Amino acid sequence: MEMQQLAVPELRPAEVLIAVQAAGICGSELSGYLGENSLRKPPLIMGHEASGMIVQANGGTLADSSSASVGTRVTFNPLIACGSCTLCRKGLVNLCRQRAIIGIHAPGAFAQFVAVPAAQCYPLPDTLSYEVAALTEPLACSIRAVKQSQIKEGQSLLIQGAGPIGLFCLIAARAMGIQNVTVSDLSEPRLRVTQEWGAQTTINVREADASQKLQQAAPEGFDVVIDAVGATITRTQALQVVMPGGHIVFIGLHDEASPLAANYLVRQEITISGSFSYDRADFEEALTFLKQGIFQSGTNWLEERPLAAGGDAFAELVGGQAAATKIVLRVA
Repeated sequence: MEMQQLAVPELRPAEVLIAVQAAGICGSELSGYLGENSLRKPPLIMGHEASGMIVQANGGTLADSSSASVGTRVTFNPLIACGSCTLCRKGLVNLCRQRAIIGIHAPGAFAQFVAVPAAQCYPLPDTLSYEVAALTEPLACSIRAVKQSQIKEGQSLLIQGAGPIGLFCLIAARAMGIQNVTVSDLSEPRLRVTQEWGAQTTINVREADASQKLQQAAPEGFDVVIDAVGATITRTQALQVVMPGGHIVFIGLHDEASPLAANYLVRQEITISGSFSYDRADFEEALTFLKQGIFQSGTNWLEERPLAAGGDAFAELVGGQAAATKIVLRVA
């Protein structure tokens, strides 16, 4: 990771130039940093969880159909779908075969300026900080994962992993009326954050009695398990702790491939779903939750750092040395 001086992006028709104010670091970008992500190839300006102010517009309208105007505070949906393929026509824009993602297929928001199609941008109220608005994208991913699980009020949910996506899955589930939520993780500080945000039970999987505590939390198994880690060990454990006929959602992407007990899965009629990204409705629901104050900045799970400190932030997150669950880089 290094700082470079580059030309300001030139706008295509119906694009806007955003002066970036805040950009969150995503776990998928950590794998890109390590050279373990098949989509992110250097040299690349990453950054897809961001907010800022429009400083130049080349026509077009914003996502709410308002005119793209200089001075408008916005966040943006970085996933650009073609809108015409079979999957897009089915509403599966997140699976569009021609999709392009800002920060992967185009220069991203770990920069002073980023060019974005106007139609991908959402105006922000003055009451919503840039820091919190930058969390719209990861919250949208988590909302989709909870929806994919088809969980209902009164059912039990286990979330594996208390990193940003796991934490946001907890927030989304609670906002959707799910009360019986257990969260497991290796980090006691992260588990304390989930307790603050409403987890009914937390389990440190480093402890010797972790399996016993999981059994006590759901003696017949959990109705739903969301794996926000994506390691072979968590995927295996998900199968072990979900009840027969239950539902597992894989959203974590740690390991490229994992062996699973397929015969057991068949005999127990366990459903496994993947959850990737989000659609427009998920993104807009996430932004609505943020406008309603679903969480606030300044708590111990979120840390701001200047963009120039981004390299150190990546190294600390990869090394497990960062105190905060989520780091947002401030540009201005």
